[in-house]
Amino acid sequence: MNTQWDYEIDYLVVGTGAAGLSAAITAKENGLDTILIESTDKWGGTTAISGGGLWMPDNPLMQRHGISDSIEEAYQYMEQTIGNVGPWTSEARKKAFLHGVNNYYELLEGKGVRWSISKDYPDYYPDLPGGRIGRSLEVRPFNVRKLGKWRKTMRVSIPAPMMTDDFWLISRAWSTPSGFIRGVRFVFRALGGLLTGQLKYGMGGAFAGSLMHIILKQETPLWLNSPLKDLIIENDRVIGAVVEKSGKTINIKTNRGVMLGAGGFARNKAWRKKYHGIEGWSAAPEGQNGEGIAIGEKAGGVLAMMDDAWWGATAATTDGSEQHGFILNERSDPWSIVVDQKGSRYLNESESYVDFGHHMFERDKTIPAIPSWLVTDVRHKRSFLSSVTMIPGAVKKLKEKGELVEAETIEKLADKMKVDENTLLSTVERFNEFAEKGVDDDFQRGRTAYDRYYSSPLVKPNPNLGTIEKAPFRALKIYPGDLGTKGGLVTDEHARVLGKKGKPIIGLYASGNNTASVMGHTYPGAGSTIAPAGIFGYLGALHASQPEQKHNETGGLE
Repeated sequence: MNTQWDYEIDYLVVGTGAAGLSAAITAKENGLDTILIESTDKWGGTTAISGGGLWMPDNPLMQRHGISDSIEEAYQYMEQTIGNVGPWTSEARKKAFLHGVNNYYELLEGKGVRWSISKDYPDYYPDLPGGRIGRSLEVRPFNVRKLGKWRKTMRVSIPAPMMTDDFWLISRAWSTPSGFIRGVRFVFRALGGLLTGQLKYGMGGAFAGSLMHIILKQETPLWLNSPLKDLIIENDRVIGAVVEKSGKTINIKTNRGVMLGAGGFARNKAWRKKYHGIEGWSAAPEGQNGEGIAIGEKAGGVLAMMDDAWWGATAATTDGSEQHGFILNERSDPWSIVVDQKGSRYLNESESYVDFGHHMFERDKTIPAIPSWLVTDVRHKRSFLSSVTMIPGAVKKLKEKGELVEAETIEKLADKMKVDENTLLSTVERFNEFAEKGVDDDFQRGRTAYDRYYSSPLVKPNPNLGTIEKAPFRALKIYPGDLGTKGGLVTDEHARVLGKKGKPIIGLYASGNNTASVMGHTYPGAGSTIAPAGIFGYLGALHASQPEQKHNETGGLE
């Protein structure tokens, strides 16, 4: 092959979410000449607009806060929740993730990342063996002015110093004392930053911004609007890549490999229809079209879990885009239920969002449930923030689109929802009985610590259950949306892409939503998307940085 090379480097990283940024940082830290590319005009990927949490069992901050944990207990919990559904959830992959936590944490801390523990956030199945409260981490609000000109091209969702550990309390800022106190603290935090000339972002913006700051200090080139077009392969080894930059096609020689961290296919309607049966109602940003997955498959990579996603309830937005808003506390807080198109409950409204999405699909096979309805009484609206309806003018626009209906009685609400009146009345009456005695006999809502995370401690006897009896009543259409897809290239414990018969493709790595998730079909805890994306990005770059002569003929280390 006589390829004309425009650049020669050690490592090319594709994508600027947690996977790509972590891989680029690690590669440069280990002496690799690295270039980072992004297909859109904004960097940060889904990470930048996410909650920014990382599920990191047995991390150093847990130890400092006196929270007992171990790799053995975390592995037991992962086995309980995930099992082994394929090579991507193998024992080696799970243990590589768990053993990578401390090294990844310490690398980023040493580079200036300021970690914070979400000590009250439970695992999503805290009652299972090995379950814990406090395994999730996030990054403290970051001053994005440190990014200079790159701040203008940062993908942004919440341009404020909000933290994940704030959100659960601020969502009830005017209905509980603890929520009010946290709201006041948040206001003073925001004002404090502005008074000192800082512009602080929290949640996913803090994490992505902190990583980007390291990239800039390491002087790693970042090319925006530069999609990967193909891989160059010689003797069954990836030796380079074809990239479109400024409208020009260029060839980059990669001596140590290519890391695919370009995200999933949440925005690819054709693929969504093919693999999921729907075109998708995603909260993920544009650019998630699956190009990295397609290019990896063309190079010989095997795909898996393409039928799954990081599901959750979403609702239509009013900004003119197709991007949906994620529904989280709204469905778990008291004075609310979720019903199908006949008016019946069919799930625990407070369960983890992946389970919620799976149950919507399961229900829809027998009774129409896409979309379903989130039914609330007036106390829900008065007591809790809603990410969708709190935007000025949103309620009016959602009503005009038929996404939201209101009525003075349950009977009239049923008519506007076009569900059976008697069924909805019966559902509400039965739920109200549960709320009064504090036990949900049908779906056990409010039983676990995770259920109760989003709730109201002032509601007794069960903080998740509140009777639906105070008018006006409201019903909002909700859909099985997602935070991104979770199927893609199958990788090993070193983040190497696997081909047929499980053999690694030398020189090709992948992480994040480009890959079949190590978390399988479930979601063990808050940050189970970002943490493995970052850690396998780190592990892949670490593997690529090993001396070349140590690679044997199968691509492994001798």
